[in-house]
Amino acid sequence: MRLTRYFMPVLRENPAEAQIVSHRLMLRAGMIKQNAAGIYSWLPLGFKVLRKLENIVHEEQIRAGHVPMLMPTMQSADLWRESGRYDAYGPEMLRIRDRQDRDMLFGPTNEEMITDIFRSHVSSYKDLPLTLYHIQWKFRDEMRPRFGVMRGREFFMKDGYNFDLTKEDALHAYNRHLVSYLRTYERMGLQAIPMRADSGPIGGDDTHEFLVLADTGESEVFYDSAVTDLTFGDRDIDYDSVAQCQGVMEEFTNLYARTDETHDQALFDAIPAERQRKARGIEVGQIFYFGTKYSDAMGAKVQGPDGKPTAVHMGSHGIGVSRLVGAIIEASHDDKGIIWPEGVTPFHCGIVNLKQGDAEADAACDALYTSLRALGLDPLYDDRKERAGGKFATMDLIGLPWRITVGPRGLKNGVVELTSRKSGESVEMPPEQAVEKIASIYATHHVTGNL
Repeated sequence: MRLTRYFMPVLRENPAEAQIVSHRLMLRAGMIKQNAAGIYSWLPLGFKVLRKLENIVHEEQIRAGHVPMLMPTMQSADLWRESGRYDAYGPEMLRIRDRQDRDMLFGPTNEEMITDIFRSHVSSYKDLPLTLYHIQWKFRDEMRPRFGVMRGREFFMKDGYNFDLTKEDALHAYNRHLVSYLRTYERMGLQAIPMRADSGPIGGDDTHEFLVLADTGESEVFYDSAVTDLTFGDRDIDYDSVAQCQGVMEEFTNLYARTDETHDQALFDAIPAERQRKARGIEVGQIFYFGTKYSDAMGAKVQGPDGKPTAVHMGSHGIGVSRLVGAIIEASHDDKGIIWPEGVTPFHCGIVNLKQGDAEADAACDALYTSLRALGLDPLYDDRKERAGGKFATMDLIGLPWRITVGPRGLKNGVVELTSRKSGESVEMPPEQAVEKIASIYATHHVTGNL
């Protein structure tokens, strides 16, 4: 993409309404525009990042054996009355009446709808286990939406639902989701710590939230510092192996890590004092096991091995995809702007032409752009006739991990400059070598489709 043909309305000044770094930088980088309180248009740059995250979530869910689908944003109130949640959910639910005078709602979650789909089509234990999921817009009418996409009213979320014959099978699904989430977050360049949490209106006894440590987090968290040394890495996990998934669950949850709702001071005090930590965390996902809460209420039963009808055991599992955009920025930025991890960057590198209109510089930039595209990479070429300082400031603000700077002086020596956004270090090298370097960096990442 050439910047002269792209739509990226960058702001020079900090917006007055933005209270936290991610909101400020997303507005300044031209990623979003507020439409109403807590509701945003995703402009091209923001939309590219959102799609990158969505693709990673899909890939890891499918890797774990979960089946994608899509449910509507509007739901019938009758299903929620059947489960008993229509009146219990509270004012966060946006209730609507259609022209036929039917009660509807803009879905905040999909336990009822997926249970109805399941009971309509699955009748035998032989069709289990089954996990269905989708990634869809949700709406919760927050009293005070704030912090940009971190606490909006409309948000993009992956929610998945497992159906199993027994509690043991359902807890394996719980562990399987924990493993897939660890992989997902690490691919995004995040350390998201699973913490024992409160189930809230979803229900159930077993639940963990995944939290990214950040000063602007909405939750107070208490943890053993040793938990931050854990990484999932490139392990090859068999998701059908109960023992392997249980082993990962124990490894990542045996150390103390809890949100303030479930904090136990006595257990916390048992940790060595030098490892006790209290901080703020941003919730980016949650997994639940809630047994037969919905299947009992809504008649989701299968014929068991003994021929008798049995209520299925269920759980739900969510990742806040749009919220993750803000969380990544909160965890990865400096005073110049965003620093995108390589796995989620909107463009793989930026090309800056220091002297637009110079025949040699223009030709070198065009050649770099063409070479990178031919390798399946997605560069952003700043071909504007603007001063170098302005171009560098824009690149720093939008946070692409790598920048190739091309100018007449360097070209006389046969070199361009490759700069790391994270470290700020620059190295001069021939253009072909710069292309090879960028290609080798991204060879370790899944390069997903470009928008």
